[in-house]
Amino acid sequence: MHDLRSFLDALSPSRPETWARVEPLFLPVVLPKGSYFIEAGQTERQVGFLAEGVMRAFFRNARGTEYNKTFFVAPAIVGSYSFMITGQPAAINQQALTDCRVLAADFAALRALYDEHPDLERQARRHAERQFVEKEQRELEIVLLDAEQRYRLFQQQFPQLEQLIPQYHVASYLGITPTQLSRIRRHLSRGGSGLTSLPL
Repeated sequence: MHDLRSFLDALSPSRPETWARVEPLFLPVVLPKGSYFIEAGQTERQVGFLAEGVMRAFFRNARGTEYNKTFFVAPAIVGSYSFMITGQPAAINQQALTDCRVLAADFAALRALYDEHPDLERQARRHAERQFVEKEQRELEIVLLDAEQRYRLFQQQFPQLEQLIPQYHVASYLGITPTQLSRIRRHLSRGGSGLTSLPL
């Protein structure tokens, strides 16, 4: 629980009385590698704190093809914010890529504390703002950077992650095939070009 409070306080400090209400809502969950925190179609709305491990968020189309949207590396907040807010069934999957340890809470119960504890609402708002910035940055990467530049940026954003997950997950995240990723890695190993910064 100490890691969760430290994570939240880094967003915005919380009062002791707020933490006393928040802490009991989060219960420990062990997710073995390959298991799901969220599955598409799910209606139960949980928010989680990834205390240990790596997870991915991905879509699966009607043909069964999977597209990785993002990765979560502990410490991180997990859960589909849009489906928690709208009440619609989840459209995305969140799956453990390694054995994971999560603290999970019912989102409605957590949200019910906002009016009484504005410091908690402020933490939630700042996390939502951070997610919005990351989403917009990701959209810019897809449009403005080529595959090699996206790969180099991935290495900066997720150092050491390639050693923990299969390469096809990395390729899916980059929007390329595993064969294309192998070519990029070979090119870079021979001293290929550097990363161009994104315009902001």
